[in-house]
Amino acid sequence: MGSDLERDIAAIRSKLEAVHEELLRFVEMSNQQHLASILEGCRVDYGRAILGYALEEIEGGLEANMVGDCQMKAACKALFSDLLKGNLDHLKAGRISEEAIGGARSKMEDMRRKAPREECATCFSQAGRLLEKQLDLMRSLRVYRDADIEKDSIEGLDEEGAVRGLLEPLGNGQRLQIIKALALETKSFSALSKLTGLRGGNLLFHLQKLSEARMIIQRHERGGYMITARGYKALKGISQLYSDLSDEGAGSEAGATPQSARV
Repeated sequence: MGSDLERDIAAIRSKLEAVHEELLRFVEMSNQQHLASILEGCRVDYGRAILGYALEEIEGGLEANMVGDCQMKAACKALFSDLLKGNLDHLKAGRISEEAIGGARSKMEDMRRKAPREECATCFSQAGRLLEKQLDLMRSLRVYRDADIEKDSIEGLDEEGAVRGLLEPLGNGQRLQIIKALALETKSFSALSKLTGLRGGNLLFHLQKLSEARMIIQRHERGGYMITARGYKALKGISQLYSDLSDEGAGSEAGATPQSARV
């Protein structure tokens, strides 16, 4: 009688653990997907609101603060408006380069040098103020970062820490495959083995590398593996960087002139 009861209790405990693990996996996936959906929706809505406000400010700011009795006002306003609206297009793209900002400033300076009257300084001052205000907005949204800030960030990079905590753990195709899979759902050791083709100690070696870098965790002994917030952020960063570099490479190839054509 006692042994039957113990077996029943053991079976119930096993089923409860399986249900608990499945619930955790479901909550984890639901939270990630729901949070990603909420953040994307907020980003789009917030971006539209900011862009609408900035566009209205261009029209209102130029109309109210440019010299009113100048016969060139309409033409200059149109030029300023085109330049400022073109600069705002980078908000839609989600990023802006130092070269693009330099181009906008250079264009503004070129227009200023060609200005025929002393009173033009008032209008250029207002247009310049609106441009700098746009840049402050882009900085706050992290769409644009000044070259000096980027330089400070690079100079402050801990080389050994970056290699040990990021590049080395993820500088392996199979480990990247593992963390990509875990970004979608929790997986067991056997599921990861089937995914990667790695067995026993070989798979364990890669899992330990990711665990030591705090990219993944194991729920409990013999439990499933799941990605951490640190791991998810690192994966997203690598994905974005790879996409950016791929786009730049494609642009360079498309714009390059074959050597034979240059001779």
